[in-house]
Amino acid sequence: MKALKFTLEGKTGFFKRPDVNSNLYFTYGHIHKIALLGIFGAILGYGGYNQRNLKYSREKASKEQKKLPEFYEKLKELKVSIIPKNKNGVIGKKINIFNNSVGYASQEQGGNLIIKEQWLENPSWDIYVVLDSEEANKILEAILNRNFVYLPYLGKNDHIADILNCEVYHCEECLEVNYIDSFFTKESYKLSNKPIDDDYDEFDDSEEEEAIYKYEEFLPIALNEETTMYESKSLVYTNSYLEKQYDSLVYKVKDKTIQFI
Repeated sequence: MKALKFTLEGKTGFFKRPDVNSNLYFTYGHIHKIALLGIFGAILGYGGYNQRNLKYSREKASKEQKKLPEFYEKLKELKVSIIPKNKNGVIGKKINIFNNSVGYASQEQGGNLIIKEQWLENPSWDIYVVLDSEEANKILEAILNRNFVYLPYLGKNDHIADILNCEVYHCEECLEVNYIDSFFTKESYKLSNKPIDDDYDEFDDSEEEEAIYKYEEFLPIALNEETTMYESKSLVYTNSYLEKQYDSLVYKVKDKTIQFI
């Protein structure tokens, strides 16, 4: 099996959380699978939410109105893996305040709406995509040839995305997994105490042991076909020793051990 690997980064990013939408708009702490599929859809020229809304007007049946956007319908079977490159998986955030003076933005006098958004600062990830389908190979060709139909961005068109260091690697299934370098589903592995080797020299302090860190967040991994709302799972990123809780495929890609979502 082969996988495309590339670095995705930008100066800022904003992946809107749907649970808060008044006064202040919050972002997810990392890019999620649906946002990634949106980037791939833009690269290939597939329709998004705006195109869906234009196509299915209010006069259509309610079931048709809820039809999922084209990019998701075509790309939902892709298997992706996300490795944060920011230290300990933590991306800095900053509140940005700006005006939206478009006429229809606000019913207030003057038609000016004050927007407050929480932006990610200097986000960066290594992204892996399994090359096991026609759509995955289309993405491979487009990225390698820098042939994008639409410009990719990190959540909104205010946040231009850079795609760098594109490579193709072989993937091999790991039979024994003690550490995972990417995000993984919380239910598949649990954190454990690191085992002590029999020949460990307790007096050897030449190398300071790395502090254990853990980042956990509920991130969208799918869209519900009935409601078109996000379906989320708890994903974990850590350097801790792990113990398997149920059978879940993990792969070795060059020097990284990753789980595809």
